[in-house]
Amino acid sequence: MPHALHARLPKNFVLEERLERYGRVIELDPAAWRGRWARACAPLGSAPFTEVRLDLGCGKGGFAVEAARREPDVLFVAMDSEPFCVAYAAQRVFESGLPNVVVVPGTGMRVREFFSPGELSAIYLNFPTPFPRKRDASKRMASMERLMDFREVLTAHGEVRLRTDSQPLFDFMLTQVPIAGYELLWQSRDARAEHPDAPASEYELRLSAQGARVHALVATPGPMPECVEQTAELSLAAYLPQDLASLQSIGYAPHGMEATVTNLRNRAIREGSQTASTIAE
Repeated sequence: MPHALHARLPKNFVLEERLERYGRVIELDPAAWRGRWARACAPLGSAPFTEVRLDLGCGKGGFAVEAARREPDVLFVAMDSEPFCVAYAAQRVFESGLPNVVVVPGTGMRVREFFSPGELSAIYLNFPTPFPRKRDASKRMASMERLMDFREVLTAHGEVRLRTDSQPLFDFMLTQVPIAGYELLWQSRDARAEHPDAPASEYELRLSAQGARVHALVATPGPMPECVEQTAELSLAAYLPQDLASLQSIGYAPHGMEATVTNLRNRAIREGSQTASTIAE
């Protein structure tokens, strides 16, 4: 998910102290639990968890904790690459007292190292960083490459569940699902309206307050495609609506693309003015 936390850290925030204080719920060697998460993380004397799900890019842990509270038989692995997010998520998990959430430092690039084939029933991508530029497309968690990695650790009917404020990233992901051999189970251009009681991350709450609409989809691995080749346009600017005024009308531009939208809108205004001048002559 997009992170801009450093500027909002509490005055007395000490990362190392936080990580040590809430270390009991942080797993620093996730590869050691590969293939054993459901049993190893179950409370002493309890049966293994019925499912293991990954909240990839968990942020401050709000979504994972609320989801875990609602489904106590499911183990939620909350993973983030940002140390400050790991510290915040660990504090939230620790204070919740829930036994079915564990926090893991890591990135989506390493899911095959941390989980065995068929170990995950779901992977949540809640507001992943969009990386709008073509040259940064390889960093996207919502991409063909990551979907191919995910199919190796998902169960036969496992799901990838994406939620994003970015319409361009959402439309890009719709091109990636069939390329990676996934089947689209559900999609929505206004997921919060359709499912108002679904757990929300802190990021979703913040962006929704700014006017963002939640785009969401659920996809499951289908038959392995014979040829996996990227055929989609990689720049997210290509997925912006032609009518940029529509974005202005709702008062919201996709996160990370505000400057792109402004530049394209200004260019359209300039080109429109030039056309008008030509016609007048």
